[in-house]
Amino acid sequence: MEYIESFIIGILQGITEFLPISSSGHIVMAQAILGDELEMGMTMNIITHFGTLFSIIIYFHKELRELVISFFEILKQPIQKFKRWDEDEKLRFNVYILVSMIPAGVAGFTIRGPLDSAFSNPIGVSIMLLLTGFLLFATKFFGMGEQKLTLKNTFLIGCAQALALIPGVSRSGTTIAAAVFLNINRNDIAQFTFIMMLPVVAGATLVEMMGLTSDATTADMIPHLIIGFFASLVSGYYALKYLIILFKSKGIHYFAYYCWAVGLLGIIYFY
Repeated sequence: MEYIESFIIGILQGITEFLPISSSGHIVMAQAILGDELEMGMTMNIITHFGTLFSIIIYFHKELRELVISFFEILKQPIQKFKRWDEDEKLRFNVYILVSMIPAGVAGFTIRGPLDSAFSNPIGVSIMLLLTGFLLFATKFFGMGEQKLTLKNTFLIGCAQALALIPGVSRSGTTIAAAVFLNINRNDIAQFTFIMMLPVVAGATLVEMMGLTSDATTADMIPHLIIGFFASLVSGYYALKYLIILFKSKGIHYFAYYCWAVGLLGIIYFY
């Protein structure tokens, strides 16, 4: 692997992880087109995912710090705290995060393998990108949102996140779209949908790490992994930043045209 390939993989992962255009779908299509010229092993995949995780942590560091402090305060008086969980804003947010994790966690341990087998091909990805485009375009017809987060709607958003196990379905796109359809306030959507990604992506990445062999990483790979990590971190941070700005001001339906274009070209090219 050349250094430029490590950089491209990092950029590709960082941008597509947050923009509602499916990172897994783009990786499948890029590898199908470039083959050995863009070979991404599991180690590089894990490292670039860590890069995007750190970009979320850096962007939301103030909010995450408050949530962590709230979590440790719960441990001091767990029974008393949970009796009044809906009276504490930070504790309530932590509970919503836990609830949103349930669908993706269950789906990840039960049907992730069959989904990967069925859709990890260029045609399957192309079809899913077309469907993602329709989902994104539908958000155009909804307003800024008035509802607050609740146990029910955070669980439903978690169900939408579980759909992102299908290559070609965007995690950020489905969760944001689901929240828009549920008429949730856009400021709450922007914060919740990306913070809720942290534990799910971290968990999936740790599961992949368990599949690595002890000799999976050699000394020659370390510079490539460093490049991939920082490329995904920096590109992920700015993709996240500008997506939130765009979403709050104009919406995410513009990305539908991109998904449709790539999906149609993919079907034409790979059919």
